Amino acid sequence: MANCLAEAERFLAEMNRAEKAQLLQWIVRDLDEAFPGIENTPGVCGNEPCIVRTRIPVWVLEQARRLGASEADLLCSHPTLRAADIANTWAYVRLHREEIEAQIRVNEDA
Repeated sequence: MANCLAEAERFLAEMNRAEKAQLLQWIVRDLDEAFPGIENTPGVCGNEPCIVRTRIPVWVLEQARRLGASEADLLCSHPTLRAADIANTWAYVRLHREEIEAQIRVNEDA
């Protein structure tokens, strides 16, 4: 990773402003669906989106909220969670509602 960043820095130094602007547009487009604190790693937690540093799937927190758990309850019952993790989770759920609904249904049936 350090090599990639050093190489990117070298490329940036060689680019003109228009090229940098184009690169920035590509990066923004690529990150449009990115959520800080939420990751989907193949082979981890059934390939479901999880909270970073944990193996807590997003759907678990959403289902707990639907069942009446408060944010304070979630933070107490999952000591590795941070308040920012909860905020990132709700943002992810808002934009991926159908995906989360399907994961809840699948896991309820299991």
